[in-house]
Amino acid sequence: MPAKSKAQQKAAGAALSAKRGETKKSELKGASKSMEKSMSQKELKEMASTKRKGKPEHDAKSA
Repeated sequence: MPAKSKAQQKAAGAALSAKRGETKKSELKGASKSMEKSMSQKELKEMASTKRKGKPEHDAKSA
């Protein structure tokens, strides 16, 4: 599932880093914290690797 915004992509990247053990899970906040718990490493990698060109900073639908 591709990211719909740059913010969503950044959150997925942070969650993926914590899931891999590269950063502490206690450092996660907000969306990245819930993503780390609810999504698999494969799903997070897919979302974090989405192309950024043309993506809005925030998804207007989720606001």
